Amino acid sequence: MVELKGLSLAEAKAKQAEGLDNSYKVDASKSTWEIIRENTFTLFNAINFFIAFCLIAVQSYMNALFILFIINNIVVGIIVEIRARNIVDKLTLLNKEPVRVIRGGEEFRIDPDEIVLGDLLKLSTGDQIPSDAIVKQGFIEVNEALLTGESDLVTKKPDTHLLSGSFVSSGQCLAVVEHVGKDSYSTKLAIEAKVHKPLNSELLNSLKTITKFTSRVVLPLGIILLLESLFMRHAGIQLSVVTTASAMLGMLPKGMAVLIVISLITAVIKLGRKKVLVQEMYSIETMAHIDTLCLDKTGTITRGEMRVSKCDVLGDYSRQDVIGLMGAYMKNSSDNDSTTLALRAYFAENEAYKASKTVSFSSQRKWSAMHFKDVGTLVLGAPEKLTDKLPTKVTKAQAEGSRVLLLGITSHVLTGASELKDITPIAMIALEDSVRKDAKKTLRYLNDQGVDLKIISGDNPATVSVIAKKAGFKNHTQYVDASTLSDAELKDIVADTAIFGRVSPGQKKLIVGFLKSNGKKVAMTGDGVNDILAFREADLSIAMATGDAATKQIANLVLLESDFTDLPHVLFEARRVVNNMFRAAAVFFIKTIYSFLLVILSALSGLTANVAVFPFLAIQITLADQVIEGWPSFWLSFENDRSPISKNFLKTSLLRALPNALLIAACVVFIHFYGPAQGWGQLETTTLMFYLLGAITIFNVIKACLPLNKLRIFLIGSTIVGFYTAAILFHSFVKIGFLTTNTAGIFVILLGISAVIRVGTYKVFKV
Repeated sequence: MVELKGLSLAEAKAKQAEGLDNSYKVDASKSTWEIIRENTFTLFNAINFFIAFCLIAVQSYMNALFILFIINNIVVGIIVEIRARNIVDKLTLLNKEPVRVIRGGEEFRIDPDEIVLGDLLKLSTGDQIPSDAIVKQGFIEVNEALLTGESDLVTKKPDTHLLSGSFVSSGQCLAVVEHVGKDSYSTKLAIEAKVHKPLNSELLNSLKTITKFTSRVVLPLGIILLLESLFMRHAGIQLSVVTTASAMLGMLPKGMAVLIVISLITAVIKLGRKKVLVQEMYSIETMAHIDTLCLDKTGTITRGEMRVSKCDVLGDYSRQDVIGLMGAYMKNSSDNDSTTLALRAYFAENEAYKASKTVSFSSQRKWSAMHFKDVGTLVLGAPEKLTDKLPTKVTKAQAEGSRVLLLGITSHVLTGASELKDITPIAMIALEDSVRKDAKKTLRYLNDQGVDLKIISGDNPATVSVIAKKAGFKNHTQYVDASTLSDAELKDIVADTAIFGRVSPGQKKLIVGFLKSNGKKVAMTGDGVNDILAFREADLSIAMATGDAATKQIANLVLLESDFTDLPHVLFEARRVVNNMFRAAAVFFIKTIYSFLLVILSALSGLTANVAVFPFLAIQITLADQVIEGWPSFWLSFENDRSPISKNFLKTSLLRALPNALLIAACVVFIHFYGPAQGWGQLETTTLMFYLLGAITIFNVIKACLPLNKLRIFLIGSTIVGFYTAAILFHSFVKIGFLTTNTAGIFVILLGISAVIRVGTYKVFKV
């Protein structure tokens, strides 16, 4: 055998200087600047800051106080995202153990980042392959499950290729590095996964739709109002700017933006306490809309930990003899795969026997062997390889979904090329990857909630089916071997198939894409690099904390306990947040609608002699926002409403807000003409308008609190008392007065008429 000396130290140093090393990093996390930019530089924030700037410029500081709430939302959003990113960065990273390389004929241990193109790696059982390489000498078996999803060991002989990120399960070899850095297989997957994925949030899109619409009319209408105030009403510059800014501010759904951020941040904190890390706030809303969930088997439905479930003695050997022989077998074995680890945990090692000849396990042979003096050769492997006639205990265990190993004995000394003969079975060992404790309960709950479940695995579909049955998976008989299907065939069956086995990373992505093309909202769980492409395709990605670092970085949610039975908590919280937002949203959109209507009327009134202006100041709108919108909505956001999500959020919310907004606009217009005709001053008319604004908006608070309970009755009462108490205590601050003998009667009459109309519209239009 030719001795391989690898690169010289000078050659390795030169290649490192050329950048041909393994130091390339794929950072799928957002940078601090990206987080700040996405939370700060939005159209909504820009308009609010412009309005605040105008108010400050004319020294109307009180009316500009609303900007503090906008700044608070920005800061809190940035802090939450940075915190989530930092937690992920601190999670377990990829194996950073030193690797062995041969340079100039000598063995060195170096950091994986220092590997250069052409380096000679020395790999043995338990090592993670740090770079793509080609085997030159030796024989190993590798586990590529992290990359491909396949749990079977893959044999690697000279001239075969090794993929970075896979693990050596048995054997030893020398391999020359053929790809480093961004050219490595696992890095290429991570780079593809880093492609920007647009955020899909109905709440955010609704807010953007309203903001985009109002922004198109805010500026032209604002200019018209400003010119009318300056040249037709001959108001001073300060009053003109204040009234114009107030009108523009009223059209923006500021309160809705506050509610969304507060509700989502509250959910992030609550889920964090349940060991669920939310990396993207709006993914909580996405979870509420999920109707299809794609699960991995290993590490998701099962614990990902093989264990021996039983050991039955066959033939004339006693159980004590079998345990002693297996203990000696484990002592002399150098294998380190998951099956061997499970055997070591069950059979205590002992030094009773010393092996004189060892044949390592091979996935091609499917057996391993050891020769012990005075005992014979013990053979451990697949039952079908050791005997033509399977014992009944073996077939029964296989039918139950267990992985079965047969322990046999022969007088022959075996080599890797030997044919098995004269094997006498002495024990049957059954292993299983135990189903998670609450898997049945979790799957049943998800089914009951109308979530369609799919299992996508790299394992044998029949095996996955048996395990799925144990976990209480409803459609465990609907499985296919994806490796036998074309893309077109996969698309045709994706809707009606529950279990997909032997799935490649590319097929995982295709399955998710096909489901989405069928109108499904798809979530994907996973833990390996092989899940990255599907993660990017899915509407929501959920990673296990024990998984690959790149997978965790791009996931929307990370289950810190690596337990998929936490998913009901996520669904509970997601539905609670969105349903409660649905309940309260109509209150917030009232202001946007009535402000828009009044601004239009004010602009059109410039064509007449009687020029109207927007009746409310920014400080008045801010007070109403905080008491009537903010207070009840904040507490309603904690309600445990876990019912399925209603659709058409924006349309439904606007329809619910429209009757109240029309009533407010009608009352304002009536008072605008009626008040001066009765000789009322500006303060009286503004006060009456403000009091009616609060009362009619509270109608929707009452509707949002139906059906009533103790908390909701308290919220209604405290909102009414809070609004009018604030109006009285801070009347001079918000530029209003009190109801007088002139206005009190009109207040009661208009409020009564509005109440009757509101009840009537609800009965007729159900809004």
